[in-house]
Amino acid sequence: MSQLMILTMLIFFGLSVPVAVAIGLASITGVSIAGLPWLVIAQQLYAALDKYPLVAVPFFILAGNLMEAGGISERMVEFAKSVVGGVQGGLACTCVLTCMIFAAVAGSSVATTFAVGAILIPAMIRHGYPAPFAASLQASAAELGVVIPPSIPMILFAVSTDTSTGELFIAGVVPGILIGGALMLYVWLYAKRNNLGKRDGEGRLPLWPAFKRAWLALLMPVIILGGIYGGIFTPTEASVVAVMYAVIVGKFVYGKLSFRTLSETLHRSVVSTSVIMFIIANAGVFSFLLNRAGVPDALGAWLAQLFHDKTAFLIGVNAALFMIGMFIETSASVVVLAPLLLPVAMQFGIEPVHFGVIMVVNLALGMITPPFGVNLFAACAVAKLPLERIVKPLIPFVLVVIACLMVITYWPGLSLGLRDLVYTK
Repeated sequence: MSQLMILTMLIFFGLSVPVAVAIGLASITGVSIAGLPWLVIAQQLYAALDKYPLVAVPFFILAGNLMEAGGISERMVEFAKSVVGGVQGGLACTCVLTCMIFAAVAGSSVATTFAVGAILIPAMIRHGYPAPFAASLQASAAELGVVIPPSIPMILFAVSTDTSTGELFIAGVVPGILIGGALMLYVWLYAKRNNLGKRDGEGRLPLWPAFKRAWLALLMPVIILGGIYGGIFTPTEASVVAVMYAVIVGKFVYGKLSFRTLSETLHRSVVSTSVIMFIIANAGVFSFLLNRAGVPDALGAWLAQLFHDKTAFLIGVNAALFMIGMFIETSASVVVLAPLLLPVAMQFGIEPVHFGVIMVVNLALGMITPPFGVNLFAACAVAKLPLERIVKPLIPFVLVVIACLMVITYWPGLSLGLRDLVYTK
């Protein structure tokens, strides 16, 4: 049964059927073969969504869209430019730093791509950066939206594997800073080598005036993350706080949120949420059937025979996840694969939170790799470029992130050190 389900899903993928629909049709095939009542499908669809932490997903998506519409992201860009914009290549570094700050609230890489890219891609092009480079940089930097907390894929990993959402969030902080720092180092060297960005400091506000204009925007991630780790509210409650803060600041302080803008933002957020929830629901049925068929145990036994130590297992899993991430949407990959792979990883002595960070960072690479990189499509839409034009300049960014992934994979303390300080065992 399980082999036919997987084969059916892959066939539908090959026919360009949407991911959620392909998983759902494969699940229907499995139910038919197993002779189960059709009621099982309805039960498992409901059970997959009936999880309290998932409430955070629509609210974080809405918070990210409200930050864009309410002028919060614009002020974050101004502040980031005042910090790093004075060096050669500073505008490119501003892109990375702004994505890091924006990611500390939005939780979504696509929202980060549109919110920050709409401001900085045209600005970089005006300052002489090649348009393909600007688009590929924005797509790559926006990946930090799913690594630096809060992170929607981390919420999905936590829900799928009964892992602590708070622990996963704080474990992503240092890896996110590592990736952001590595990207800034690369773009600085790129600007030096190609004699770009010498005028990046033009129009830059001094640090203190920029901070005074942006302090309410910068306070947002402090409130959200400080509230979570200070025990004031849960990650799920934090998502609601983020929405309320974005509405109050965007509407009553910055005056950018009109009722029409708010209506459009709500509509866009509902569409994005529906796509993710539809994937989660169908993946829940698929995972139930695979578990019922004993696939996790069989997969664990096979991988234990194939890999004899943790180092080899991590190499194999990273290679497999990288390939999977190129073709399957990140949310679907996390929901389907996390329950299958985590028990095997634990057999090799890998801590669940560490494995969650590895998995999220790796699958996030799929957002910036063809043929189905959602960040690439978003960046191309903003830059008005065809996808094939940004593939070549994208390669160095992918290599930088892969290098950081190797460090994250084989240095558990990078992810777990801060977690252990906050969550004393």
